[in-house]
Amino acid sequence: MKILINATSYENRIALVDKNTLLEFHLERPAEKGLVGNIYHGRVVRVLPGMQAAFVDIGLERTGFLYVDDVYIKQTELDKRATLQYQGCSGQPLTGSMNSEAAAHYEYHPSIEELLREGQEILVQISKEPIGTKGARLTCHITLPCRNLVFMPLTDHIGISRKISDEIVRQKLRDKIEQLRPKGTGFIVRTVAENISSNELEADMEFLLLLWDEIIAKADRAKVPSLVHTDLDMVLRSVRDLFTNDVGELVIDAKPVYKKLFSFVQTFAPHLQEKIIHYNETTPLFEAYGIEADINRALDKKVWLRSGGYIIIETTEALTVIDVNTGRYVGKNDLAETIFKTNIEAVREIAYQLRLRNIGGIIIIDFIDMDSEQHKEKLYDTFQEAMHADKSRVNILKLSEFGLVQMTRKRSCQSLDQMMCEPCFYCGGDGKIKSQRSTCYEIFRKISRDAKNIGGSNITIKVHPRVADLLLREESEHIERLEQEFDKRFTIIPVPDMHIKRYEVIWNQ
Repeated sequence: MKILINATSYENRIALVDKNTLLEFHLERPAEKGLVGNIYHGRVVRVLPGMQAAFVDIGLERTGFLYVDDVYIKQTELDKRATLQYQGCSGQPLTGSMNSEAAAHYEYHPSIEELLREGQEILVQISKEPIGTKGARLTCHITLPCRNLVFMPLTDHIGISRKISDEIVRQKLRDKIEQLRPKGTGFIVRTVAENISSNELEADMEFLLLLWDEIIAKADRAKVPSLVHTDLDMVLRSVRDLFTNDVGELVIDAKPVYKKLFSFVQTFAPHLQEKIIHYNETTPLFEAYGIEADINRALDKKVWLRSGGYIIIETTEALTVIDVNTGRYVGKNDLAETIFKTNIEAVREIAYQLRLRNIGGIIIIDFIDMDSEQHKEKLYDTFQEAMHADKSRVNILKLSEFGLVQMTRKRSCQSLDQMMCEPCFYCGGDGKIKSQRSTCYEIFRKISRDAKNIGGSNITIKVHPRVADLLLREESEHIERLEQEFDKRFTIIPVPDMHIKRYEVIWNQ
């Protein structure tokens, strides 16, 4: 398994590849940087008893959404309110040992209006990106991830990654954390820490505790609303979250980012240093590994199966619908066997596409109808097995009587389609094309690839007026950087009748 990182000033792209197959693709642009993990000092602007939620101003364009279950309240205060509530319900006071016994059996669920009031200042973390017309999903249950641990400063809990299956190892890790953690705090041991030493755990824990102290101090000084902590950029997160012992090498094509990443690994995972490789060939990294073609195919609605069947993937704001068809596949024996084989092949491809495209939320899959109960059971078991490698939390229901599988996949950020595409103004939003920014960056990559091999001091770029406006305004900094890097002058010409995703790069003497 390999991690490939294409890093530029305008865009960072990360590919997780196994045996020449693109498993995961992640994209981050400074102009559209992700927000998940960021911590804000916000202000409650509206409390909604009917929805048991609140809207919080955190300084973004849209207010964030905070559900009642995501509001933090100190346990001592919760016990106090539970006691008062119990007295009100039973008419009996709680005293001495009776108090603790009753509290153990009486569940108290405070309402949103008991927990929050309008104008209240509150520390929140973004748990889900703003998507479409929806604001960011917020939580007061702060988590701070590191290489081996996830710190939960407001939760008294010890958790062990479910992927660490050996019960003896799990108990040893739990005992180590119990000895090291401050009272009342929580930690989750990540999968990469399965064979870690106590010294390494202690080092990670000390780093996270200091980081939390800094966040609290900054929040106390910060105005409201304001950002008080930003999560790592995507390149460093790839080391933290993806760079495990299963990865044979990490290949990166930008020298400055390579140095930054190498320094990070020296601190947090020194045993992985020798796996980091700086790519310095003339052929662009993603082209050398065939990734560009895979990325473009991941935007297609229709995905062909090897047998000749195909699946159609349609995404709406609320859910994703996937349709399975036999296509050109006619089988060799009987119809039932043909349908079963098509569905089984589709199951594996769907699991792969959900992970690659980062499709989340509600997903409905329309398989080809099968009569055999044995085939239906086999299909369900195969799907569960195929989704096992997916890091996101999934819940799959068995086939309904209509041959549909309903499932959910946890969504924390935009899908690949939402990141790389935008509604097409030519067709009123019925279809999609590459975004104007994606077209700009495609032009940048073409120039970077060809500049060293083609002479001339001037480059003329003919594009649609909207793309030209983006190049001359928001992307002007990157244009200037490319001019300096290749010692060439760019001339951008808007062409009104040119299709918005088309462009022409002309090299002039």
